Amino acid sequence: MSTVSPPAPAVKRRFRMGNEARSALVFLVPAGIGLVLFYLVPALRGLYYSFTSYEVLTPPEWVGLDNYQRLIDDPLFWNALKVTLYYVLLNIGFQTVLAIGIAVLMQRLTNSTFLRGVALMPYFIANVVVALVWYFMMDYQIGIVNVLFEAIGLDRVAFFGESAWAIPTVAFINVWRHMGYTALLVFAGLQTINKSVYEAADIDGAGEGRKFFNITLPLLRPVLAMVLVVTIIGSFQIFDTISVTTQGGPVNATRVINYYIWDLAFGQLDFGYASAVAIVLFVILMLVSLVQMKLMRADESDEL
Repeated sequence: MSTVSPPAPAVKRRFRMGNEARSALVFLVPAGIGLVLFYLVPALRGLYYSFTSYEVLTPPEWVGLDNYQRLIDDPLFWNALKVTLYYVLLNIGFQTVLAIGIAVLMQRLTNSTFLRGVALMPYFIANVVVALVWYFMMDYQIGIVNVLFEAIGLDRVAFFGESAWAIPTVAFINVWRHMGYTALLVFAGLQTINKSVYEAADIDGAGEGRKFFNITLPLLRPVLAMVLVVTIIGSFQIFDTISVTTQGGPVNATRVINYYIWDLAFGQLDFGYASAVAIVLFVILMLVSLVQMKLMRADESDEL
């Protein structure tokens, strides 16, 4: 009994799919190698070092959970975590509110590409450059901000030198840099909302406030969930602004957890304990992201 060969179109489809798979691998393999070499391998080494006493000049010595026990009893770690949470709340709160406001204004008042570019410009400036510019502008002695304060009869403010002002000032700098980028992400989400929903609300006599809270925000939930997860992770990783302005001062008022990890590793050469703190930070970020995605139901939409 003779076998029947598959039709020619089926053979061509398989051949084409095989070629597409090989083409995809050509692009995926370099990225995969980079991911393994620069992310996976360092992460696994960091996990190993977190169970060792490692000071670079001597070989790693296995100490088990001693680093994690030390972390529980470390007041500097808990202070760094508290300072970081304070910064995250300020940064995310102001950045999200301002970004949503800017995005809504861009949608309602103008479609100018130029204005979108202006809103995005601060994001293209390096964090270190932004921090240095604002550091000099807000300097207690020569900063233009304090000069203007004095000119209008207000007292000078030590923005980076007083504990009460340091973290809010750092948060302000980063909000200024990132809010345009976040606004454009929200603006992109606004473009996906069907305009007929707003037209129906207009027919029902709904005002701007009611449309915003009952239509815009619920339909933006998936986009806002993604934006908040990304910005929260980025906020927990704040380092460069602190490094070029306050270096963790005054009196640990701005010693965020990322700066604490850097100081442990490269200031005190205690790579084992620094790795343990970094692993704990990773776990915290993972849990925060999972809880946030679950609470915001990021995979669902209210749009029918």
